[in-house]
Amino acid sequence: MTNEDKNVNGVEPTADESSSAVELTEPVDIDDADEAVEAEKSDESVKSDELAARRGVLRGAGRYVGVVLIVVVLLASAGVAAWLYVYQYRVDQQTGQDAANVALEAAKSGTVALLSYSPDSLDKDFANAKSNLTGDFLSYYTQFTEQIVTPAAREKQVKTAASVVRAGVSEIHPDSAVVLVFVNQVTTSKENPDGAFAASSVKVGMKKIDGRWLISAFDPV
Repeated sequence: MTNEDKNVNGVEPTADESSSAVELTEPVDIDDADEAVEAEKSDESVKSDELAARRGVLRGAGRYVGVVLIVVVLLASAGVAAWLYVYQYRVDQQTGQDAANVALEAAKSGTVALLSYSPDSLDKDFANAKSNLTGDFLSYYTQFTEQIVTPAAREKQVKTAASVVRAGVSEIHPDSAVVLVFVNQVTTSKENPDGAFAASSVKVGMKKIDGRWLISAFDPV
């Protein structure tokens, strides 16, 4: 070993120390590194474009759903408004002044027919009266006139004539009404040819059957 192979302290370097004194590195290709960076930037740009596209689709879908919901709400509101208008209009028609007048006139004419008869035309008079009645009251009136009024009217020649002096509707519903009627009635017979006068008030219950107002109750008050 020569003096050059010894270190400053006169110690001969070992094989490990000699090999570690030099570090070997692989050469780096600058062009490859630039391409990697560009590829990474390109991937990020693609991902950004995809995200933007998805957001655009979602916003578009959201606007579409919003428009659909608005249309549905508007249609539903229009349908409800139309139904309420028609329903309210029909109720007003069925319970308004015109309907009340029809029920009032039916109660007045029915009351006159009910309380007016003559021994010479009993069958016709009672048939006319019954055409204005309905329900249980029709059944009661039929039985009452056949069993009690007819025999007495024919035997005693009873004749009655009724007139309505005042009347008013106290309740009105689409298919029912209550009318208060004030009646004057004159009754003559063989025993009292001069006649007897009576004034009374009656609460007349009305039912609308097949579009026609008929008397369903007749209660003196």
